[in-house]
Amino acid sequence: MTFALAVQQTQQAAEKSIGAPWQWAAFLGFVAVMLLLDLGVFHRKAHTIRIREAVAWTLVWIVLALLFNAGIWRFYGSKLALEFLTGYLIEKALSVDNIFVFIIIFSYFKVPPAYQHRVLFWGILGALLMRGLFIWAGSELIENFHFMIYVFGGFLIFTGIRILLPRIEEIHPERNIAIRFFRWILRVAPAEREGVPVDYGAHFLVRLDGRTLVTPLLMVLFVVEVTDLIFAVDSIPAILAISNHRFIIYTSNIFAILGLRALYFVVGGMIDRFHYLKVGLGLILVFIGIKMASQDLIEEKLGDKLSPVISLAVVVVLLAGSIVASLLRPATKEPHPGTPS
Repeated sequence: MTFALAVQQTQQAAEKSIGAPWQWAAFLGFVAVMLLLDLGVFHRKAHTIRIREAVAWTLVWIVLALLFNAGIWRFYGSKLALEFLTGYLIEKALSVDNIFVFIIIFSYFKVPPAYQHRVLFWGILGALLMRGLFIWAGSELIENFHFMIYVFGGFLIFTGIRILLPRIEEIHPERNIAIRFFRWILRVAPAEREGVPVDYGAHFLVRLDGRTLVTPLLMVLFVVEVTDLIFAVDSIPAILAISNHRFIIYTSNIFAILGLRALYFVVGGMIDRFHYLKVGLGLILVFIGIKMASQDLIEEKLGDKLSPVISLAVVVVLLAGSIVASLLRPATKEPHPGTPS
């Protein structure tokens, strides 16, 4: 047996061992501890997140993700580590769109900066469950119905092209079907009384006139959850094209989401500077879609799937190129309203 063959067999054995029940339990336990520390210790009292605090937490989540990635490299090989890093970068980049929509939502509902972190925190809990269900469903479809790789690939190409096409983006929260549905099924406490805004604090329920009502803040949380569900439709197929290991897909996705709250307060005020980032995201989705749809052809011609190194390199080049282009050629339009300070 040659050394190269021995290394390959060792790597294949390591790949099969990832995703054991104890690994899922350990990861979910880690996430639970970090979220408890986040809300119960560091953000026990609602307060406005300043840029220095947001940058610190952003770095904390990035470092934790990279340490986790290093652990995968050490114990399970470079292939899975590169898949994790590629999936993490894609989800991190796609989350910029989430940030833009969060700005619009918080601005429309006049959510004070001190309460925005709490809404995003509870939104993470819903995302943990929804992303897991999406990943499981997507993996099951691909495993049992192979033609779904062409469906997902075509969807990603379509989404990428739609992002690249110039269009006027207008978001009208008052027309949102989720908001109208929420108001239909639940009694919402009034946001104003005699023209004066009512502050219910960071509470989701309130007692008024002998009745228990939900506060507008709970409606904001509901809209944030629906928004994440919509964006998951784009991001999950993209990561499914990178890896077929559910543990890698889920952990890379969740690490990116966990850092989304802090990233919101960091880049929210600078989001208009990176106006070419959408171009980079569109090209990434088109590339991933083509890669997914042509997977069988690539395996037939090359005898293997497209190397994770190539996928990672393309993602990094497109992201870095769009950011550099944005800085070299600044946008001239006015910044979006409601940008966090």
